[in-house]
Amino acid sequence: MDLSIFLEPMAPGDPTWGAMLLSGLGWTMAVAVLAWIMAFIIGSLVGIARTTDKRWLVILGGAYVELFRNIPLLVQFFVWYFVVPGLIPAVKSFVIQFDPIQQQFATAVICLGFFTAARIAEQVRSGIQALPRGQRNAGYALGLTQLQTYRYVLLPMAYRMIIPPMTSEMMNLIKNTAVAYSIGLVELFFRTREMGEMTFRYFEAFAAATLMYLLIALAANRLMAFVERRLAIPGQGGRHV
Repeated sequence: MDLSIFLEPMAPGDPTWGAMLLSGLGWTMAVAVLAWIMAFIIGSLVGIARTTDKRWLVILGGAYVELFRNIPLLVQFFVWYFVVPGLIPAVKSFVIQFDPIQQQFATAVICLGFFTAARIAEQVRSGIQALPRGQRNAGYALGLTQLQTYRYVLLPMAYRMIIPPMTSEMMNLIKNTAVAYSIGLVELFFRTREMGEMTFRYFEAFAAATLMYLLIALAANRLMAFVERRLAIPGQGGRHV
């Protein structure tokens, strides 16, 4: 394994291959962070909707989950990037104001955000439904509205219970950013393939990419482990796995 390849410039006057991979890692992290924020917000709303007493909200939430969870992620990338702008003129007229990199970045965030939100919605739903019915009734007995009952009684407990599966989703989201190469986003996997194809140093390129993915996934895991310990429910004896 020749590590000196990472110090060699891509071309005279260009950055080194190592710098190129790090730039790809930067795009990967940016997509992952923004998509996670989007997924957490939308997933929470959909998950809550599926546990209310309003049937139309339950049906809409279920339809959202089934739609985004059952279509392959690669297909969803192509639909958001190639199909949606062609079907909706307003979207097309908006996106053409931006350069291709910005379009690819926004598409990756939106696609991964909606896709991951469907999975988080199921976790939020299961967390709320796992709570004893008496907690909801106690909130109503205290005079709280349904919104206040969710805000102050149900969600604080449910979120603490679902931290372990949400940790897995965060790690999956980081890995799923690699699919963004399919629409041309210069994230880590795109840069890795580019380095391998231009230098024929596939072993070095993919070894470096594997290490980077491993480190950021482990960092996310440890972060969520810290959050779980800080928010552990007293008496439950929960421990991050």
